[in-house]
Amino acid sequence: MRSLLDFYTMPRPGGLPMNILVYGLLLAGCWGYALWRGGAPERIGATILGIGSVLTAMAASNVAISFKSVETGILVVDLAASVAFLALALRADRFWPLWVAAFQILGTAGHGVKYVDPEVLRRTYAFIIVFWSYLMIALLVIGTWRHQQRVARLGSDHSWSIWKSG
Repeated sequence: MRSLLDFYTMPRPGGLPMNILVYGLLLAGCWGYALWRGGAPERIGATILGIGSVLTAMAASNVAISFKSVETGILVVDLAASVAFLALALRADRFWPLWVAAFQILGTAGHGVKYVDPEVLRRTYAFIIVFWSYLMIALLVIGTWRHQQRVARLGSDHSWSIWKSG
């Protein structure tokens, strides 16, 4: 198992690590699919995920990422993405944003684990904050697919919750 993990995470000669390539391809496909076939919540969710991923890569490229201590730049991006996904979840008339917001918050909480216990292994810390991104991509694809099904079946699909006061 360790050799598979090393294959997936170690830089290739003259290129990016396989995990960066795979995630980038999955993200690009998800983002494109959501922009092409999704409703407003799917497009906004994909954009939050895409921009968050780009900002995370920028934060990671500005310093030597070692995961030996809390990665402050990534933490700031994760906090902003958590707020954005939570706002989307509270407004959208969909279930998938609730799950995506929860997964983003779980990933963000991984920084707290490293802060509380600095002895947490570097790979464990990295896994805790990255793992949820793959599930978020899957949920966004499923959410976009379900949106297409509702439009085909009903002719339309309400994007936003309607709150009535009084």
